[in-house]
Amino acid sequence: MNAGLDLLRGRPLPAIGTTEAKLQQRKLDALKRGIHRIPQSSEHPYGVHLIGVGGAGARVIQSVLRSAPADLLDQPGSRLTALAVDIGDEELAPVRSLATTFPTDRSQIETIALDIPTMEELQSSLARYIDFLELEYPLYHPNPDSTAWLPPETPMRDSSGSIPRAVAKAIYGRAYYDCGRPVFKALKRFAASVEATGGDSVVCIVFGLGGGTGSAIAMDLARHLSSGLLGRRVLVTGVGIAPHPHEDSAAQGARLHTVFSELDVLCDETKNKGVTVSCGDLFKNPFTAGFLVVPQPRGQSTDQARETVNRRLASLFLERRGANLWEALRLLNWVAAPSTQHSAARTPWGSRWIHMFGFGADDEGPRTNDLRADLGLLADYQPEFLELRTAEDADDSVAQIWSNALDAAFSPEVPTHRIDGGPPGTIQYLLPRIALKDLAAFNTARDAYDASPVAQRQALHALLLEQGLLLCEPSTTIEGMAGANLGRGKQWIAVPFDQLRGEETDGRG
Repeated sequence: MNAGLDLLRGRPLPAIGTTEAKLQQRKLDALKRGIHRIPQSSEHPYGVHLIGVGGAGARVIQSVLRSAPADLLDQPGSRLTALAVDIGDEELAPVRSLATTFPTDRSQIETIALDIPTMEELQSSLARYIDFLELEYPLYHPNPDSTAWLPPETPMRDSSGSIPRAVAKAIYGRAYYDCGRPVFKALKRFAASVEATGGDSVVCIVFGLGGGTGSAIAMDLARHLSSGLLGRRVLVTGVGIAPHPHEDSAAQGARLHTVFSELDVLCDETKNKGVTVSCGDLFKNPFTAGFLVVPQPRGQSTDQARETVNRRLASLFLERRGANLWEALRLLNWVAAPSTQHSAARTPWGSRWIHMFGFGADDEGPRTNDLRADLGLLADYQPEFLELRTAEDADDSVAQIWSNALDAAFSPEVPTHRIDGGPPGTIQYLLPRIALKDLAAFNTARDAYDASPVAQRQALHALLLEQGLLLCEPSTTIEGMAGANLGRGKQWIAVPFDQLRGEETDGRG
């Protein structure tokens, strides 16, 4: 029996008895030795391509274009592809203006402003939806009542002035499948540009989790791009910006519950199999490189927090020409793991599919004594491994304060490991493998959904509506499962309803 190794001092430890424990020790040892790190001297181009969906996503692209270093695309083979998609043009005009400063031979930056059609025009496209889906996926099994997912009496805007998710989905679907297919053509150009990159590429799809437009469109867009146009040949990661605590409302909470649930049936491998067995391979998890949740700083106003998040995400995408993002993905045991050691330690994410991107100032410690609560995480979450990334010349004493705070808050299996290569003025860290049940917002969002009028819930959904299903309602076909049918349909998914709601009693999964 092989003995273990103390990661801090290299001393032999008592023998590790189980295969699972050996794999865990092997993984932690590999991470501690930095097997996922990219040398600072590397000249390999790491292409980071961006799609910003809704206002929040478009603003992140603005921040990236505004702060991109002059030499971003100097490395041979480098390329930047960016696409901003929104209903309306207000957030897109700045993207087009900034795009003019980039070389057209090494970049492709576009915007798509979706017009708000009349309900009659939407209904005309929805009437042909089954034909569209049968052409897209020959094994599609139509639900005769699936075209009823947007009743004609649905308001185009809710009481707060926001576009309901079901309406946003219909607007996107009309532009993807009908009326000259402008979104399909834009995504096709995007995919071609990504595949023209000279090095490795990853696509980041950025949107606000609490918004109706971004979260509704991003789900379908990710599927169409990742599983369709890119044929799952290019890594795709989702980046969801969490709502600011000051923005909490019953309407937003109810909407957030459907967003969480839709991401859950895509990103949790077991639940995703329960969807694809009925709805087909087009509903395979499109976020092949994982899903990052970005919390907004609680100690700042909504406008300040939004600007801070935009800057921090821009630095993650741009620093070292994208190498920092690639290192983060490698840290999650998913990308470029050597077969000799690291890949053997890979484990499915399962219900713990969320990875949280955290950040702070490198000239002072955390502004709160409860970092866990500040990030909106509950007491049960414990990470395996944490890295704290700082600038090379960062104050060692402040970095140590942050390391101590992370250790005290989360008790990782090994002490927080500090690395450099970060942008000046900030520290960054990644909390891996978080379950929905670890998020304080999950329970409050579910309660808000339960409290919302039944007649209004349908407009909160997006994913699976074209299958004739309301995901967050009990199945009307198979007892104990999720997914209520619209009308007289008989569609089904094999996702237990209690697991979708985080109410199962047989462990975390």
